[in-house]
Amino acid sequence: MRVAISAEDDCGLASLVNPHFGRCPYFVFVDVNGQFVSRVEVLRNPCYGQHQPGEVPAFIHEQGADVMLTGGMGSRAVAYFREYGIEPVTGARGNVQQALADYLSGKLRGAGPCAESVEHGH
Repeated sequence: MRVAISAEDDCGLASLVNPHFGRCPYFVFVDVNGQFVSRVEVLRNPCYGQHQPGEVPAFIHEQGADVMLTGGMGSRAVAYFREYGIEPVTGARGNVQQALADYLSGKLRGAGPCAESVEHGH
Protein backbone atom coordinates (compact mmCIF):
# COMPACT_ATOMS: atom_id res chain seq x y z
CA MET A 1 0.00 0.00 0.00
CA ARG A 2 1.22 3.50 -0.83
CA VAL A 3 0.13 6.31 1.49
CA ALA A 4 0.47 10.00 0.61
CA ILE A 5 0.61 12.53 3.45
CA SER A 6 0.49 16.33 3.05
CA ALA A 7 3.59 17.82 4.67
CA GLU A 8 4.98 21.17 5.79
CA ASP A 9 8.61 20.21 5.13
CA ASP A 10 10.83 17.59 3.50
CA CYS A 11 11.90 15.68 6.63
CA GLY A 12 10.29 12.35 5.68
CA LEU A 13 8.56 10.59 8.57
CA ALA A 14 9.48 13.49 10.88
CA SER A 15 7.73 16.04 8.63
CA LEU A 16 4.82 17.92 10.12
CA VAL A 17 1.42 17.16 8.58
CA ASN A 18 0.03 20.11 6.63
CA PRO A 19 -3.55 21.03 7.55
CA HIS A 20 -4.70 21.42 3.91
CA PHE A 21 -3.57 18.99 1.24
CA GLY A 22 -3.82 21.33 -1.76
CA ARG A 23 -1.71 24.06 -0.19
CA CYS A 24 1.09 21.97 1.23
CA PRO A 25 4.63 22.43 -0.09
CA TYR A 26 5.47 18.70 0.05
CA PHE A 27 3.97 15.25 -0.01
CA VAL A 28 5.50 12.31 1.80
CA PHE A 29 4.79 8.98 0.09
CA VAL A 30 5.17 5.95 2.34
CA ASP A 31 5.11 2.39 1.04
CA VAL A 32 3.76 0.09 3.72
CA ASN A 33 3.76 -3.72 3.87
CA GLY A 34 1.40 -4.68 6.68
CA GLN A 35 2.54 -2.47 9.57
CA PHE A 36 6.09 -2.01 8.24
CA VAL A 37 7.42 0.94 6.26
CA SER A 38 9.43 -0.25 3.26
CA ARG A 39 10.08 3.09 1.52
CA VAL A 40 9.71 6.83 2.17
CA GLU A 41 9.79 9.38 -0.66
CA VAL A 42 9.32 13.15 -0.37
CA LEU A 43 8.17 15.12 -3.42
CA ARG A 44 7.47 18.81 -3.86
CA ASN A 45 3.85 19.67 -4.56
CA PRO A 46 3.96 20.77 -8.23
CA CYS A 47 0.79 22.81 -7.63
CA TYR A 48 2.06 24.59 -4.50
CA GLY A 49 0.82 28.15 -4.34
CA GLN A 50 -1.93 27.74 -6.90
CA HIS A 51 -3.90 24.85 -8.32
CA GLN A 52 -7.02 24.13 -10.27
CA PRO A 53 -9.63 21.65 -9.00
CA GLY A 54 -8.49 18.09 -9.59
CA GLU A 55 -4.81 18.84 -10.28
CA VAL A 56 -3.48 17.69 -6.92
CA PRO A 57 -5.58 14.48 -6.82
CA ALA A 58 -4.31 13.70 -10.35
CA PHE A 59 -0.70 14.17 -9.18
CA ILE A 60 -1.27 11.91 -6.16
CA HIS A 61 -2.84 9.30 -8.48
CA GLU A 62 0.18 9.49 -10.83
CA GLN A 63 2.42 8.62 -7.87
CA GLY A 64 0.48 5.39 -7.28
CA ALA A 65 -1.04 6.31 -3.91
CA ASP A 66 -3.84 4.22 -2.43
CA VAL A 67 -4.54 6.57 0.50
CA MET A 68 -4.30 10.37 1.00
CA LEU A 69 -3.84 11.50 4.63
CA THR A 70 -4.18 15.19 5.42
CA GLY A 71 -5.52 17.65 7.95
CA GLY A 72 -8.41 18.73 5.74
CA MET A 73 -9.75 19.00 2.21
CA GLY A 74 -12.85 20.18 0.43
CA SER A 75 -15.70 17.95 -0.69
CA ARG A 76 -14.72 18.29 -4.37
CA ALA A 77 -11.25 16.98 -3.55
CA VAL A 78 -12.78 14.09 -1.61
CA ALA A 79 -14.84 13.24 -4.71
CA TYR A 80 -11.80 13.46 -7.03
CA PHE A 81 -9.79 11.12 -4.83
CA ARG A 82 -12.64 8.62 -4.70
CA GLU A 83 -12.95 8.74 -8.51
CA TYR A 84 -9.27 7.75 -8.70
CA GLY A 85 -9.82 4.92 -6.23
CA ILE A 86 -7.75 6.69 -3.58
CA GLU A 87 -9.08 6.66 -0.01
CA PRO A 88 -9.19 10.25 1.30
CA VAL A 89 -8.63 10.59 5.06
CA THR A 90 -8.82 13.87 6.96
CA GLY A 91 -8.05 14.78 10.54
CA ALA A 92 -4.34 13.91 10.41
CA ARG A 93 -2.09 15.98 12.66
CA GLY A 94 1.31 15.92 14.28
CA ASN A 95 4.09 14.41 12.25
CA VAL A 96 3.85 12.02 9.32
CA GLN A 97 4.94 9.03 11.38
CA GLN A 98 2.19 9.61 13.95
CA ALA A 99 -0.49 10.22 11.30
CA LEU A 100 0.54 7.03 9.52
CA ALA A 101 0.46 5.06 12.79
CA ASP A 102 -3.00 6.46 13.56
CA TYR A 103 -4.23 5.39 10.13
CA LEU A 104 -2.68 1.91 10.28
CA SER A 105 -4.15 1.31 13.76
CA GLY A 106 -7.62 2.36 12.61
CA LYS A 107 -7.75 5.51 14.77
CA LEU A 108 -7.82 7.76 11.70
CA ARG A 109 -10.56 7.05 9.15
CA GLY A 110 -12.94 8.88 6.85
CA ALA A 111 -12.97 12.28 5.22
CA GLY A 112 -15.10 15.33 5.76
CA PRO A 113 -14.74 18.81 4.27
CA CYS A 114 -12.58 21.17 6.29
CA ALA A 115 -14.16 24.28 7.83
CA GLU A 116 -12.45 26.57 5.30
CA SER A 117 -13.90 24.61 2.38
CA VAL A 118 -17.39 24.70 3.89
CA GLU A 119 -17.03 28.47 4.38
CA HIS A 120 -16.13 28.92 0.71
CA GLY A 121 -18.86 26.61 -0.55
CA HIS A 122 -16.49 23.92 -1.85
